[in-house]
Amino acid sequence: MKKPILSLTLAATLAIGAVSVQAAVKQEPAAKAAQHFHDPFEKKILKAISAENIYENIDYLSKVPRVAGTESEAKAVQFIKEEFESYGYKADVQPFTFYGYTPPSSISLSVDGYEGEWKPQAFTYSVSGNVSGELVLAGLGKKDELSSLDLSGKIALIERGEISFAEKVLNAAEKGAAGVIIYNNAEGALSGTLGEHNDKFVPSAALSKAEGEALLSQIGKTVSLSIVGAETGEKTSHNVIAVKKTTGKKSAANDIIVLGAHHDSVAGAPGANDDASGTAMTLELARVLKNVPADTEIRFVTFGAEEVGLLGSEHYVSTLSDDEISRTVANFNLDMVGSRDAGDLVMLTLDGKPNLVTDLAQKSSEKLNGEPTPYGQGGRSDHVPFAEARIPAALFIHSPSEPWYHTPEDSIDKISKEKLQDTAEIVGTAIYDRARMDQIGPKPKKAPKFKAPDELKTEENIK
Repeated sequence: MKKPILSLTLAATLAIGAVSVQAAVKQEPAAKAAQHFHDPFEKKILKAISAENIYENIDYLSKVPRVAGTESEAKAVQFIKEEFESYGYKADVQPFTFYGYTPPSSISLSVDGYEGEWKPQAFTYSVSGNVSGELVLAGLGKKDELSSLDLSGKIALIERGEISFAEKVLNAAEKGAAGVIIYNNAEGALSGTLGEHNDKFVPSAALSKAEGEALLSQIGKTVSLSIVGAETGEKTSHNVIAVKKTTGKKSAANDIIVLGAHHDSVAGAPGANDDASGTAMTLELARVLKNVPADTEIRFVTFGAEEVGLLGSEHYVSTLSDDEISRTVANFNLDMVGSRDAGDLVMLTLDGKPNLVTDLAQKSSEKLNGEPTPYGQGGRSDHVPFAEARIPAALFIHSPSEPWYHTPEDSIDKISKEKLQDTAEIVGTAIYDRARMDQIGPKPKKAPKFKAPDELKTEENIK
């Protein structure tokens, strides 16, 4: 998941209503909240949803990172397929290729005469190499700062800020640097990307602010940086698709709802919240909704390669016929829906406007929690390709994000079962509300064409 940009409207709403929204979360026990739902199948859904099931699947998926195109992602795909099949679905695996990056198998940093331990992280698209040289302070790595420096065969120590990580690496490489170390300008670990492959890159690593400041005292000493196993090339990732067909011989609505989440994670992060949480919730809702009567087809999809550019969801939408697109009335996208340390649940649409998904979810959340879940504008997740195809779509996420987003600390012990239960109940009843047999009313109008600007589609952490 790429951290979403929140619109000013949403930010203001959350700031003003932070206390009331927080207070609305699960004020009532589930049994009491269920009294607001009169359809017996709604009550059946609420009773059947198990946060424990979701938690256990998150635990299984988050044992190791699931980087797109790797063996660990392939194992996750097989697990998801088998889970769908255990619920009685026929699960299809949809492969697609992309030009992608394999993160290093190991990365190490040492300083002559220094006995402390460093914990360097690779940037996405860092290149492999085993380099050593004198450590030189290189400011922010801007060209004017480097113009008077001799970096030939040396390791440049650069602070994060102002220009992209890629520019810093290329500027230092142009001056002859053998390697680059970039340290954070804010507390915590640094996780980022160089954007894309470039033959001019030299081995480069990221350090936390504390480590970078400690390294400042080692200027002039010999530093060794080793990055092993990083490579760029054609990769294969997969989407996993399970379909709940309409009940009976003839569908009254002939519509399609897509519920989905991405199953890949970033390198070095087990991705419990991002996004094993959404994947496991998709599985649980597929289990719960399997035998609920519906006149709308429900597709449960887990997407690959979200973290490298929403590639799985883009591929899925590209395979839909014009008829399928016209019949797809909603996309519910679950991304980062379980962290105990994130903020409250919000919904983000690509254009910041309400649509069928937000309307349905607000109706459900008002019944469950006494207040509707707020919405705003945001991208960087798998609802974007659906919205660009004029399909009503929204991202479900807790905001603000947890501090360990995209870090090794995104682990199972940070997951809140209460948040899992709350979100699953909102989404499950919202989907049923539109898919139910007695659903009547006009098909929602297609949204106006809206092409996502780059900042709503690309990785945020590039500088």
